[in-house]
Amino acid sequence: MARFELKLPKMGESVAEATITSWLKEVGDTIEADEAVLEIATDKVDSEVPSEVDGVLVEKLFNVDDVVNVGQTIAIIETDGDAPQTAAAPKTESTPEPEAAKEVAKTVEVAKETAEPITSNGDRFYSPLVKNMAKAEGISQSELDAIPGTGKDGRVTKNDMMAYLENRGSQPATTQAAPATPQKTEAPKAAPKTAAPVSVNGGDEIIEMTRMGKLIAHHMVESVQTSAHVQSFIEADVTNIWNWRKKVKNDFAKREGENLTFTPIFMEAVAKALRDFPLMNISVQGDTIIKKKNINLGMAAALPDGNLIVPVIKNADQLNLVGMTKQVNDLANRARQNQLKPDDIQGGTYTVTNVGTFGSVMGTPIINQPQVGILALGAIRKVPAVIETPEGDFIGIRYKMFLSHSYDHRVVNGALGGQFVQAVKNYLEAWDINREI
Repeated sequence: MARFELKLPKMGESVAEATITSWLKEVGDTIEADEAVLEIATDKVDSEVPSEVDGVLVEKLFNVDDVVNVGQTIAIIETDGDAPQTAAAPKTESTPEPEAAKEVAKTVEVAKETAEPITSNGDRFYSPLVKNMAKAEGISQSELDAIPGTGKDGRVTKNDMMAYLENRGSQPATTQAAPATPQKTEAPKAAPKTAAPVSVNGGDEIIEMTRMGKLIAHHMVESVQTSAHVQSFIEADVTNIWNWRKKVKNDFAKREGENLTFTPIFMEAVAKALRDFPLMNISVQGDTIIKKKNINLGMAAALPDGNLIVPVIKNADQLNLVGMTKQVNDLANRARQNQLKPDDIQGGTYTVTNVGTFGSVMGTPIINQPQVGILALGAIRKVPAVIETPEGDFIGIRYKMFLSHSYDHRVVNGALGGQFVQAVKNYLEAWDINREI
């Protein structure tokens, strides 16, 4: 029998870890290839991890609520002799076990042994690695609880432990709640800011935030702290689009079996504008700018529980309007049914959110990191407007909407931010009322 290591799959460039929410299989259960073994959650989506082989689950290396890094082994599946053990060549009796595999097994065993002495402090989570480092360095529970964390939700990371141990130096371990005193040459770190306490009376209702709600809140605060948000607003006349869609939507639905909404039309215009202004299709990494090759449009969608998720339309500039419509409808439907896969929400290079769905005329959306721009589509309104003609100016009824462009002023100046949203407006206003589809 061979042993296959089930690893946490890669889920996009911005996702490095996931939380195990439930095990769908228990030790001893038979598993078929592509059958889900466990459920995981990231800050973007809930998903399942399927098995790559047929076999029997013989070991679970993590428990529910544990945080696992991408690429880590999370379970061992025993397979028939001809099944692959891992991506590498299967181990035989004549082949010694690779040193890397020995180190992984050793780390897992040590983590298991040290999981009990160090416990969670309230809602604070400590990974097996952090617990192991604390035990090895003689750090007590109270001392560990006092270490500031820079990870998600204030979690203590390996780097936090390394920095703390460096300042701690060769001083003996203590059981004091406060960190070791820093060197005199260093300025003491300021205490983290905490929100003012909220008074609660007997008539107030206390509602616990959902797990996804907490992750979204953290993601939004992190984005505001990372990017210098600036907004540009422009009004677009979409009368031609309104009239054209009204004329073709019934025939389109009969022919394609899809409803033609305004969203794919707007997405097409945004994709064209990104092709014209590729420096809006970038990400920032430290002091460098990464210019993205593909135009992958994120489409903010509301979930049944009120939270938001951003599925991604890959290579949006290569789709015609029919293809764009099918992509938009498919992602929106699966988002409402909580059926999105990790790949559906990864790789976005620019995001569009339709605040007009809820009646808002305009908005100032928060950038979806690590992107540098997001466009909010306001509600389409029927308004009186000045119409310029060769015979003179007239007052007429037009369909208009506001486009609100938020962008990262660290790398996108006002000229580029304004020119980009103006390009979107121009594509919308130049819509051909006789366009065939």
